Amino acid sequence: MTSKEIRELSPGEISTKLREIRGQLGQLRLRKHTGQVEKTHELRSLRKDVARLETILKQKKSQAA
Repeated sequence: MTSKEIRELSPGEISTKLREIRGQLGQLRLRKHTGQVEKTHELRSLRKDVARLETILKQKKSQAA
């Protein structure tokens, strides 16, 4: 997910997306510990997506205040 795509979303949609991606990240971490993950690079990309979402959400909240 790119920053441009995230900026087009509303703060509510960003929060929802953040919850979804954090859930995926948790499941992927669990699968990694059990040795079932083939594509370990997905962990890194999900962490980056979480960071992007949190950053843009904070920016939108500070602009609204």
